[in-house]
Amino acid sequence: MPKSIERRDREHSLHWLVEPLVDLPSYIEKPMFGCLACYAHGRMMAVLADGDEPWNGLMVPTEKIHQPYIRTLFPKLHPHPVLGKWLYISSEDDDFELISPKVVQLMLHDDPRIGVIPPKKKKRRVSKGRERRRKS
Repeated sequence: MPKSIERRDREHSLHWLVEPLVDLPSYIEKPMFGCLACYAHGRMMAVLADGDEPWNGLMVPTEKIHQPYIRTLFPKLHPHPVLGKWLYISSEDDDFELISPKVVQLMLHDDPRIGVIPPKKKKRRVSKGRERRRKS
C-alpha cells in the first residue's frame, strides 16, 4: 500500500509530540507534502515528518532572526538541510524524546519566537465567462 494512502488510515507516528497542543482552541492540523503541519495561536508551529532523512523528525518553523536564541536553549536543533529557514531535530537523534517535548512546551505557551504566520491564500481569479454565468 502506498505510504500516502496508508498515512490517511493511521495517526501520524509523531503525533504524541503535539498532544499538549490539541486542546488549544486555535489548534489545527493539515497534511503538508507527506508531513503533518500543526498550527496554534494563528501560526504554523510544527511540522511532523516520519519519512526518510531529512524528513524524519520535528521541524520548527521560525524566522531566521530567532534561530540563535532557540539554538541556545536547544543546541541539538539545527537548520533543516532543505528548508534552512526552519529548525529541525531528527527522530533518530538520541535526545529527540527529551528535547522535542520541551520545544512543544514553548509552542503551548505561545513563545513568539516559535512559528510562522502562514501566507494568505490568493483568491482564485474567476474567468469572465464563468463570472457571467454566475450572475445569471
